[in-house]
Amino acid sequence: MTLLASPLESIESAVIWLLVGFSVITWGLALIKGVQFVRLKNQDKRFHKQFWAASSLDAAADLSESQPGAAARVAQAGYAAIAVGEPGQASDLSQAINHQDRLERALRQQIVRERRSLETGLAVVASIGSTSPFIGLFGTVWGIMEALKGISAAGSASLETVAGPIGAALVATGVGIAVAVPAVLVYNYFLRRLKLTAADLDDFAHDFYSLAQKSAFRVLVHPTAYKPSSNTAHKVKEAS
Repeated sequence: MTLLASPLESIESAVIWLLVGFSVITWGLALIKGVQFVRLKNQDKRFHKQFWAASSLDAAADLSESQPGAAARVAQAGYAAIAVGEPGQASDLSQAINHQDRLERALRQQIVRERRSLETGLAVVASIGSTSPFIGLFGTVWGIMEALKGISAAGSASLETVAGPIGAALVATGVGIAVAVPAVLVYNYFLRRLKLTAADLDDFAHDFYSLAQKSAFRVLVHPTAYKPSSNTAHKVKEAS
């Protein structure tokens, strides 16, 4: 059979190239997510070390603003929820809301945002892992149809006539399985990493809540201390 000799062969070839594209996407996402999780782990490890070395919750306010990472952003959301100004400083309506409720809500919503960021791309990998075998099977079915058509035209059903075309048609199924297995493994691995990271953020949020509870859920904003960005403050007000 010649390449693209008929519409059926064209479909089989398109299926194989589609699966090859899926494989490239899978390994590309695996590389991107791997770099993302490694970088995040190092950032959070460095932030935790410096945060817990601070003398007080107020003293660690500057640190959360200057450090990157998911844990630092959770701390930023927490500070934005309980920050109060100097005596006599004008305050907006959000300061009238119970700071304990604001803090709990802000920490929870920031963790949800971090989870969504880490989940980016995993749905694509999961879809590739679940659909690739069926796409490969689809290509095999079309290939067998073309093989049977060729056998019928040749008027012979000998082993030499049947084995070659049928074997070529089964390549699509093999490629589909070869694409699906790494995709499933990649998805399960990063899903596990996601759960561990989310659990670490939950633990840190509980610790931050306990520290804030000791200071009556209020942190004084000094001139050099943490000042919530307008975007963070806007999100806290929306959450309130």
